Amino acid sequence: MSRRKQLKLGAIIHGVGGHVGAWRHPDAITDASVNIDFYKQQAQKAEEGKFDLVFIADGLYITEQSIPHFLNRFEPITILSALATVTEHIGLVGTVSTSYSEPFTIARQFASLDHISRGRAGWNVVTSPLEGSAKNFGDKPHPTHPERYKIAKEYLEVARGLWDSWEDDAFVRNKETGQFFDPKKLHRLDHIGEYFKVQGPLNIARSRQGHPVVFQAGSSEAGRNLAAISADAVFTGPESLEEAKLFYADVKRRAVELGRSKDDIAIFPGIGPIIGKTDEEAEQKYEQLANLVTIDKALEYLGRFFEHHDFKQYPLDEPFPELGELGSNSFQSGTSKIKQLAKEQGLTLRQVALRTATAKTEFIGTPEKIADLIQKWYEEEAADGFIYHSAYPGSLDEFVELVVPILQERGIYRTEYEAETLRGNLGLPIPANRYTLEKAQV
Repeated sequence: MSRRKQLKLGAIIHGVGGHVGAWRHPDAITDASVNIDFYKQQAQKAEEGKFDLVFIADGLYITEQSIPHFLNRFEPITILSALATVTEHIGLVGTVSTSYSEPFTIARQFASLDHISRGRAGWNVVTSPLEGSAKNFGDKPHPTHPERYKIAKEYLEVARGLWDSWEDDAFVRNKETGQFFDPKKLHRLDHIGEYFKVQGPLNIARSRQGHPVVFQAGSSEAGRNLAAISADAVFTGPESLEEAKLFYADVKRRAVELGRSKDDIAIFPGIGPIIGKTDEEAEQKYEQLANLVTIDKALEYLGRFFEHHDFKQYPLDEPFPELGELGSNSFQSGTSKIKQLAKEQGLTLRQVALRTATAKTEFIGTPEKIADLIQKWYEEEAADGFIYHSAYPGSLDEFVELVVPILQERGIYRTEYEAETLRGNLGLPIPANRYTLEKAQV
């Protein structure tokens, strides 16, 4: 097979964890989600492991049933700006919604982060699946699933147009002549679309990587289409190698059909390896984590995917309830998968809730086993890289110290950073300024 770019790795810094009970682990730092020292340590550890990026996830709506990390956590751009000052090479990627923000503001904030970090910024574009988000932003109804993606598509067009407001050599800064900038190289966007009207120009120039790297995380039909059109990289959550290979091939195909190269878009499945000296020790770690979740908390966690639906009203040990279209306007791909698996495997509500709360994947075992699986997924074109999330306290340290050296020895993962920017380390080209390009083509 043809040799692709080397394996890429990113790490979610998730405070007390994306697991509903991880904060109860004996080794957990219970205020980790708002502990700057914890975030600094995690970012620096990922950089020690030559990771491409750290990633801060986000959401805009909580209830009393939300998992602990969601209740009290840093806003992404703020914490990433702080992390930019204590790291040198690693990319800094944060989630911001296109459903509940304005393109001018967000384009400016990510461009600022890009300058602060000297070209290491990335934006995970999401469309805010939870309907409750609308309650925090006025009286407008939550957009439907298809409309959210139409908004996101136009939003990205506006942001990228704003990032090109200044040509790269626009700022002359000549003290002798008194000329600070060349007005011929400043451009207003003058965008008038279905959802946005934005004049511009943006009041900050392009960074050394041109544009922040754009990530996207939707796996629905609309999400895949948006990724194929607009994303530089895609976060995804397959449950098996075969599912990952199908997703990988599908998104790459869509990108090629739109005139892009399949190498223009990188696919990053999420993994949370549980590592032990033996397979038995790793299984014990999994069981310890799973036992931190009560059935009531598991039901609450499951309800989050279905617009905070109350699952406590159903019998626990009868077949998973028929929910109709519930969840189709929130986490569409995820809720569809839960309902499908429950039906195909004849699962009870108890089984679905506990399985969802502490998902059990094949990435449980010795460092060699984890490295074997990563290599297999990579070489069989199920992934260009992986987004690592810590399943339990200290797991990132274990991964960097025990698994990364194996991947390096096998020659599929870097031993040193190749570039100074996130775009450079991901092997992505610097996007040409549209106005400079137009002039060159005349």
